[in-house]
Amino acid sequence: MPKAQETVLEIDLKALKHNFEHLKSKLKNNTKFLAVVKAFGYGSDASEIAVYLQELNVDYFAVAYTNEGVALRRAGITKPILVLHPQAVNFKALIENCLEPSLYNAKILNEFITIASAEKQNDFPIHIKFNTGLNRLGFWENDVDYIISKLKSTNAIKVESIFSHLAASEDLNEKEFSLNQIASFKAIYTNFTKAIDYKPLLHMCNTSGILNYPDAHFDMVRSGIGLYGFGNSIKENQHLKPIGTLKTIISQIHLIEKDETVGYNRAFKSNGVLKTATLPIGHADGIGRQYGNGFVTINGQKAHIIGNVCMDMIMINITGIDCKEGDEVIIFDANHTAETLAETSGTISYELITAISQRVKRVLLK
Repeated sequence: MPKAQETVLEIDLKALKHNFEHLKSKLKNNTKFLAVVKAFGYGSDASEIAVYLQELNVDYFAVAYTNEGVALRRAGITKPILVLHPQAVNFKALIENCLEPSLYNAKILNEFITIASAEKQNDFPIHIKFNTGLNRLGFWENDVDYIISKLKSTNAIKVESIFSHLAASEDLNEKEFSLNQIASFKAIYTNFTKAIDYKPLLHMCNTSGILNYPDAHFDMVRSGIGLYGFGNSIKENQHLKPIGTLKTIISQIHLIEKDETVGYNRAFKSNGVLKTATLPIGHADGIGRQYGNGFVTINGQKAHIIGNVCMDMIMINITGIDCKEGDEVIIFDANHTAETLAETSGTISYELITAISQRVKRVLLK
């Protein structure tokens, strides 16, 4: 990989392919695979990720919001795209771009039926979300009869899938809760499919569900974080490859005397002579102030972040490290992962990687 000359996020498509094939190997041959590419492809590049996964013959995509789906259509994505949290104000754009909404309560269901009917749609594909314990979005089990009555009152829509979401699939201490969720979903789809004359797709498993609950793979699974290289456990991480490497360079080196301070609010005070380096990356790039407890890597050696993270810069302690201005610095990569850096601040890889600013240059490694 080329040495960085500025702050860049390298995206390794070979690693993406490896992760996809590893997760796919856990499924039965007829189980569909939905790739979640919301939040700009978990902070990478949604369009490039989706185009590549489409070449690998992924079955479905999912985004959070309508504008994300529109961007994928403009990038040439022709596979079905599920919009997980659509807003009524965007329903016309959603229909125009052949995106498929998740409908999760009576209000949003009725609003979509009204607009789909006005747009003269027939059997427009929708997805019905059920809440089985996450308590975020979704109809309840006792809403099945109501939903069926609405479906029978219109030809504008047709249910493409019914689905739910596991709340703690990565935590085997919560296995009983997860199994109860799965049992609840089975009861829901049994009642639901009895009342209609066709069988929608059934899906419930996220990445950790794929790995931990094979009996709940149903007709399709959904993977987000796993595609980007994280399995939510030390064991599963060994089988996956983080696709992102965030790099920057040393802009300037300083010699700091004892009792001198570094950065805003004089947050760091030196207890001896040391060397610091200033890097062109900061909280406007996604490295928030909370990562002041973390470290980066230069020539294979750890360099701790010191002082308050600035908007466009961070300062690091390079005392004892053989380096010079212009040298490459690794914020995270496959060896010193985003998960490791996130843990220094009590957060998770999802938060760190999805926060990488759009102003950071993306470099695709094919």
